[in-house]
Amino acid sequence: METTSRAVAQAPAAEGGARFPSARRTVDGYLLAPFPWYGLDEAFTGPRWLMQVGTSADGSVEHGSTGHGDEPSVRNEFVSGSPDEPREKFAVVVTVAANPVRRSADGTGLLEATSVSSAAWLAGVGLLSFTWPGQMDHALRDDWLEQQTETAWVLADDLSGPAWSSLSLPVDGVPTPFHYRESEFGWVLAGSTAQGVHVGAYGRGMSAYGLGFAMIKDITAYAG
Repeated sequence: METTSRAVAQAPAAEGGARFPSARRTVDGYLLAPFPWYGLDEAFTGPRWLMQVGTSADGSVEHGSTGHGDEPSVRNEFVSGSPDEPREKFAVVVTVAANPVRRSADGTGLLEATSVSSAAWLAGVGLLSFTWPGQMDHALRDDWLEQQTETAWVLADDLSGPAWSSLSLPVDGVPTPFHYRESEFGWVLAGSTAQGVHVGAYGRGMSAYGLGFAMIKDITAYAG
């Protein structure tokens, strides 16, 4: 799973409850992707919005995320005002191109193919980007995030391990197996589609058990 996607996924998130800048909403990168994008199916009737795409060393789009529900912010008990304040309800869908052969950044070698583990890791890191433990000083968040990112990497490489359970959810109307895990910060899942892409997802405040996924017919509809 070693790719430039790892660097993209670790881009610093806004702190203090701040939203991501509106620049992330551009649809241009999504339109360059040679693979179909996935989101929640039509049973979800709430807001939909773009996030960001990840590229390979040669600039090709390899993965990206679409958001559903409330736009999340990085929050903890000190910035949310009250521990009883409801968290945002959101689900983010990560689409990862199934690439069997990928070149390294210097063009001299090949990288490991993308897989369901790639989608699981990107989803796990995505959830972490909106997480800040309440008992932790903001100055320590970078160290915490680095440690938790490595943990997400290890978990994604062991999808058959005890941290994961099995979950069947519809993808384009067809029951599809997913790997699923929960944490105090939310949930993460990952699986594959018949359209040649891997799908990961993460969220909180919305139950993963009632979700369904579908190929997005018009990605520009997510641009608002």
